[in-house]
Amino acid sequence: MPYYYGGYGDFLANNLYFLLLIPVMILSLWAQAQVSGNFNKYSKVSNRRRLTGAQAAEAVLRANGVYDVTITSTWGKLTDHYDPRDNTIYLSQAVYGSATVAAVGVAAHEAGHAVQYAVGYAPIRLRNAIVPMTNLGSRCSMILLFIGLFLYSQSLFLIGILLFSLTTFFQLVTLPVEFNASRRALETLEDRGLLDGDELPGARKVLRAAALTYVAALLMSALQLLRYVLIFLGRSNQGDRRGGGRR
Repeated sequence: MPYYYGGYGDFLANNLYFLLLIPVMILSLWAQAQVSGNFNKYSKVSNRRRLTGAQAAEAVLRANGVYDVTITSTWGKLTDHYDPRDNTIYLSQAVYGSATVAAVGVAAHEAGHAVQYAVGYAPIRLRNAIVPMTNLGSRCSMILLFIGLFLYSQSLFLIGILLFSLTTFFQLVTLPVEFNASRRALETLEDRGLLDGDELPGARKVLRAAALTYVAALLMSALQLLRYVLIFLGRSNQGDRRGGGRR
């Protein structure tokens, strides 16, 4: 007998989901505001050594014994990233040629990712290994979850949950990768004197705000996963009760 949509499992899942959704959304919005606010603030503060973002990235790489990474500019704002496929650090125009505290912090962070690849940092190797599965899960999970709900199929719904959980796991693995890249960046900036002592807090604020966005993304994904699990468990219990009633 098909499970009735809108049963107790769905009711519990939806109410718990929306109860927890509010603080997670507030955190997410606050994190985005912090990223934009801190980046804009410290993009107006020139560093005393007149070190550009590109120069800072190169200095971090050399300090860690990495010499084969290309550094180039790219379009957009806060589009900075390291691409391991072509071993290139892409810095936005606001970072690449800017001699500000924010530019140095962001560029050093991306150089930190390049260093992670160079030294074989375990979490980033794990993240790369699960990328194909995560992409599959991202593409197929919502389809299976929808079909499972529409056809009242617990088996399809469970497969959808398992595929969606890959995305949540990817977000979890991403946290140590991002925090470690920032730690490497800040330690190098301090040890090599690339930023003065009173300039480091500004770079740290920019990177901490960026890291918080990854925390918010993980919480949002975990919350969505919890909702699906509660729906699945609620419908399973509902099915058991109906099966027992027929006996």
